[in-house]
Amino acid sequence: MRFQYGWVIVLVGIVVSCIGVGTMVSLAVFLQPVSEAMGWSRAGISVASMLAFLSLGVSSFAWGAASDRYGTRAVVLAGGVLLGLGLCAASQANALWQFQLLFGVVVGTAAGSSYAPLIATTTSWFTTHRSLAVALVSMGLGIGSMTVAPLATWIIVDYGWRAAMLALGGVAWAVVLPAALLLRPPPPQPKEDSLAEGAGAALSVSQVLRTPQFAAIAFTYFACCAAHSGPIFHMASYAMLCGVAPFAATTVLSMAGLGGLAGRVVCGLIADRVGAKLVLVIGLAAQALAIILYPVARDLTSLYALSLFFGFSYGGVMPLYAIVIRQYFGARTMGATFGAATLASTLGMAIGPLAGGWIFDGTGGYAWLYTGSFAIGLGAVAIALTFRPPQLVLKIA
Repeated sequence: MRFQYGWVIVLVGIVVSCIGVGTMVSLAVFLQPVSEAMGWSRAGISVASMLAFLSLGVSSFAWGAASDRYGTRAVVLAGGVLLGLGLCAASQANALWQFQLLFGVVVGTAAGSSYAPLIATTTSWFTTHRSLAVALVSMGLGIGSMTVAPLATWIIVDYGWRAAMLALGGVAWAVVLPAALLLRPPPPQPKEDSLAEGAGAALSVSQVLRTPQFAAIAFTYFACCAAHSGPIFHMASYAMLCGVAPFAATTVLSMAGLGGLAGRVVCGLIADRVGAKLVLVIGLAAQALAIILYPVARDLTSLYALSLFFGFSYGGVMPLYAIVIRQYFGARTMGATFGAATLASTLGMAIGPLAGGWIFDGTGGYAWLYTGSFAIGLGAVAIALTFRPPQLVLKIA
């Protein structure tokens, strides 16, 4: 019965993260139409994305700690209400600062309730197939790119960006709130089946955050996301710069989402067999390679192929951080600990969109974005190689 309902938790996680994070990252397809309609610079609109990721990161720690104390259902319900409010309010913004505040802070904060708490809960529902289960929940991010962004584009083309964002707010309420009611607390945990059994699993949140193991994981997560955030956010804009029609350019982003779905499942299955660290290092190297190839992809066919590969690589590594954290620190503080790691990752996610906007406004292209992202991606590989097995006794300075 435990494992049977565990898969319901996985399904809820997919749906909620699809809408929660999917609506936030859909700002990429609003970039050009909002800029043209309102006269705002791409860099200015990109600030909203930066604030959204920063808010997501900070709130992920708070939402995760709240889920440890009050349960994931209450957290997801509260976040769903706030998400719909933020999107509806942002659709009526008349000044750039209003848009940045409403979308960047309110929507970003709400989105934080839909990823870290659900990932943390999922790890507690499974002892076997844990990597696969977490990977499936994280598929919601890829599904969001494949579904929410095209839906928003279709509404934008016919009715304008305000109607599209307002509609997304309604979708958030209609989907997230009923889905949250299906969430249940995880069953009592058996004896830990990971190397986190011992001192690591007994540490408080403040102790965990001071360990060198957590620092290495957090820095890798940061560099990984800093590397891929800019190319993802500006993917549709880059395709249009190459002469691809607007709706077809959106499907390039969808191809990355499709690749991400496959990457999550395949890498989750492999990680259950060979371990998360090896798969993480290989995936990070593949991500860096994909990024540096973008300047040579100039037509729709090559952009499709490269985006599939890029999506597979970054999608495959993203769920593995939760698995590594669980192996090091156990389940008791998983919500807060993974939320803190998510904060580090969202700091990285906040850099890319703004940097890409500045680069485009200053140079009229994205070549330097891909070069810088490639270098940061190599840095993520280097840090991941420093990971050591969890220690039985973690000494706190």
